[in-house]
Amino acid sequence: MLKRNLVLFLLASFFVAPAAKAEVKLIAIGSLSGNIRDLSSQTSAPLENGVWGNLLGGIGSGLAYAGCNTFIAIPDRGPNAVSYNSAVSDTASYINRFQTIKVKLSPSNLGSALPFTLTPYLVDTTLLFSNEPLYYGNGAGLGLGSGVPALNTKNKNYFTGRSDNFNPTQISTYPNNARFDPEGVRVSNNGKDIFISDEYGPYVYQFNRNTGKRIRVFNLPSKFAVSKSSPVGDTEISDNTSGRVANKGMEGLAITPNGKTLIGILQSPLLQDGGTNGAYTRIVKIDIETGFTKEYAYQLDNIGTSTKPKYPTVSEILAISDREFLVDERDGKGLGDGSQAAFKKIYHIDLTNAQEVSNITGESNLAGKAVSKTLFLDVVATLTQNGIKAEDIPAKLEGLAFGSDVVINHVVKHTLFISNDNDFIGTIKSDTYHPTGIDNPNKLFVFAIDSTDIPGFVPQNIKGDDEYRTPKDQERS
Repeated sequence: MLKRNLVLFLLASFFVAPAAKAEVKLIAIGSLSGNIRDLSSQTSAPLENGVWGNLLGGIGSGLAYAGCNTFIAIPDRGPNAVSYNSAVSDTASYINRFQTIKVKLSPSNLGSALPFTLTPYLVDTTLLFSNEPLYYGNGAGLGLGSGVPALNTKNKNYFTGRSDNFNPTQISTYPNNARFDPEGVRVSNNGKDIFISDEYGPYVYQFNRNTGKRIRVFNLPSKFAVSKSSPVGDTEISDNTSGRVANKGMEGLAITPNGKTLIGILQSPLLQDGGTNGAYTRIVKIDIETGFTKEYAYQLDNIGTSTKPKYPTVSEILAISDREFLVDERDGKGLGDGSQAAFKKIYHIDLTNAQEVSNITGESNLAGKAVSKTLFLDVVATLTQNGIKAEDIPAKLEGLAFGSDVVINHVVKHTLFISNDNDFIGTIKSDTYHPTGIDNPNKLFVFAIDSTDIPGFVPQNIKGDDEYRTPKDQERS
């Protein structure tokens, strides 16, 4: 079994050039094909849009370390890149799930472009359900049949990505809606449960890791909900003046190393805080034991101009310690968008002295109250420096997780895994930069981090992972 801190020593300094100070370096890239099926054969039948119901895609929407060189990876609401029914935003009855992945990180042959080789393996697929009845759309007036999955039984009601699976008499955070759009995932310290955040509600749910059964709902303040839900995102935005922006809900989720607190972050500001034209999105701190919440403001970079501002979105938040975090801001450009990636940066924040903003509303009122941030990693710059063209950088780099430590030139380095959401498009047939097409797999980028870059780093204390934490020797094997 592979050690959590891989016992690896690179003899040649070729792989790590001497530097005046430590820096984050790309050390490996791995992938899983986006044109194969996952392990849930019972969902293999084609969806309403003709796509396999168990296509292995989008699994980098959220990524969580689960101990013992295992990761939990989640796809979002499912394949909706195929245009078939705009009345439901081209969503389908894709049953929500998580994928369990094992990884092997080993030294590359001398002369290789990167010092390590990453090989991921899919080992399990787990479907998500509630034993309580859920509300599904009947398809009336939408040109569709019922949204109830054929696999449903009396005590297994599956969550799906179809956008009309909501109760129109309830606010969007109604917990018995069947629609679910997972975006962030973390594992409990006992290793038995997972926490998932979503965009539709926004929701934060707790599931049993072994069965996929929902076991808890965390109630978010009503300010995050929209009062008028719609199967069409643009309609939902125009019909509401407060709540999360459609398709830009609770995108990121962290768990503190002590396992006591969840930290969620919205992809974009709430409608009442300016929506996609606003500069301040919200961080939500959730006490797992009590469910009590606190809120903080996070200021987005302006990637436009002072007279015509434009803001990126947030895709993930990852805990360094119980108070320090990494936040991923990105544009939507790159592979999958037919454009060149320009802005994908990871920032470091510290909530120790951050101002609580639960009772503050509006962009102007949040100004000056955001947590301070410092640049940790310019992902686009680092990838292009390693020979990856801007048009080949995935547009949606969304998942962040710390993985196994490695030893490079006698120095222990932490690793940071970044995953992509390929939108269930395993092959891009043609775009401006790839006229003859290009593969678009589920990718994992691995970066080595010196301990001086994150001196406060505390690994999550996942049960059974102690054996995998400290290198036993310094020899390359």
